[in-house]
Amino acid sequence: MRCPFCGSEDTAVRDSRPAEDNTVVRRRRSCGNCGARFTTFERVQLREITVVKRDGKRTPFVREKLLRSVMIALRKRPFESEQIDQLVSGIIRQIESAGESEVDSAEIGGHVMEALAELDPVAYVRYASVYRDFKDANDFAHFIEHHSLEARNNSTISDDE
Repeated sequence: MRCPFCGSEDTAVRDSRPAEDNTVVRRRRSCGNCGARFTTFERVQLREITVVKRDGKRTPFVREKLLRSVMIALRKRPFESEQIDQLVSGIIRQIESAGESEVDSAEIGGHVMEALAELDPVAYVRYASVYRDFKDANDFAHFIEHHSLEARNNSTISDDE
């Protein structure tokens, strides 16, 4: 592992421990050249995933892009970064377990919408505003009204069972 401070490849692992419900290995490292300490995270990647964009372009799946969009939706909401990492890891597991090497960006967005709908209604609406390309306040009102009715209908069905 190259030192992010001086670029030296003379680094050593000082401590390793599991993180994120044992799905990640957190390693504390130190540089033999400059003495800096830094942390790395090691994750299992089942397969290389290619994202097919709306315009047909294909790009490699980048976990950090997904994480960034979820963090934006959850900005100033009461969630720790570890909870957000777990949410993103769960979405990635869903995508990887589908067994496809290519996935539509709309499918990824759908997974994010489902996860945020269960986690936080404010983040759900924030993400939907970008994902569904809201143009004005009426789009927000329509979306909230539609999804509030849907949630009430689902809870009525659950109560009847």
